[in-house]
Amino acid sequence: MPERVLTNKKNGLLVLIVTIVFYVFATFGIIVGSSLMKSWGFPKFLGTVVFIGSFIYVCLGWILFLGLKVLKPQEALVLTLFGKYVGTLKNEGFYFVNPFCVSINPAARTKLNQSGDVDGGNKTSFLFGSRSQNAEEIPSKKISLKIMTLNNNRQKINDCLGNPVEIAIAVMWKVNDTAKAVFNVDNYKEYLSLQCDSALRNIVRIYPYDIAPGVDTTGDGIADEGSLRGSSEIVAARIRDEIQSKVNEAGLEIIEARITYLAYAPEIAAVMLQRQQASAIIDARKMIVDGAVGMVEMALERLNENQIVELDEERKAAMVSNLLVVLCGNHDAQPVVNSGSIY
Repeated sequence: MPERVLTNKKNGLLVLIVTIVFYVFATFGIIVGSSLMKSWGFPKFLGTVVFIGSFIYVCLGWILFLGLKVLKPQEALVLTLFGKYVGTLKNEGFYFVNPFCVSINPAARTKLNQSGDVDGGNKTSFLFGSRSQNAEEIPSKKISLKIMTLNNNRQKINDCLGNPVEIAIAVMWKVNDTAKAVFNVDNYKEYLSLQCDSALRNIVRIYPYDIAPGVDTTGDGIADEGSLRGSSEIVAARIRDEIQSKVNEAGLEIIEARITYLAYAPEIAAVMLQRQQASAIIDARKMIVDGAVGMVEMALERLNENQIVELDEERKAAMVSNLLVVLCGNHDAQPVVNSGSIY
């Protein structure tokens, strides 16, 4: 259903003033009509007509006030008349519409973990002029057009290697088409939340948590280095595109999606930490050994160039062994001083 924006209804102030003026005239007409009804002839008939007309307006004129609508910036109001979609008020201002029009917002009572819906349990209601802590807040039928942030709960999802990970996202979104948001889906806030969960699960299971060999995350048949931890920007962009493709029919626009939490599930977190520590130790040892071999090589070359000492192959092997032990050891070496001949 295409959205129809009503732009010719911004005359609420004029209608308010005219209605109040008519109320003043109606009150004056009741007084004048009642006094003329005491006369005879045509004045009595005229007084009766004025009195009845003024009395009817006083009793029913308040219905016009129901058609007055006030909108603040970035607010919209979807109107229906006897079940038929009339149009949408989208710009700020003071409007007057058919008093029998009804505003619709199916997500007015929906409270998600998102901006604009969280009050921390401290919001109070004012009903009939009294403050009530337990009274239910009257929901507004206005639809916010501001950019909102949805923080969905953490989900436990298996990555492409079968490892369970916990992940959460924050989605920035707004309503673009109010008619689609109201009429195409039952509740656009709940619909968005469910589509965020579904898109997150579909994208996360394509990637490994960390870089793994032989994994194709792009679908081109070539293994790459994509991962949830190392390619968070790419993963977030794919999640955003996946959500957008699902919520187009609901008139919503996804501005951005961001990963706010990412970790291994508690049942495997300790094991994966040991695995990461072992990998880090191996990499560090490899670097130490490479450096030690280079230093031994340099020492032998310097000794040969300067002819400081002549070493046979057996002594060279012993020297290399001792240097590697000293350079690759976890603790400081304890030197042994030989005061005799090296032979």
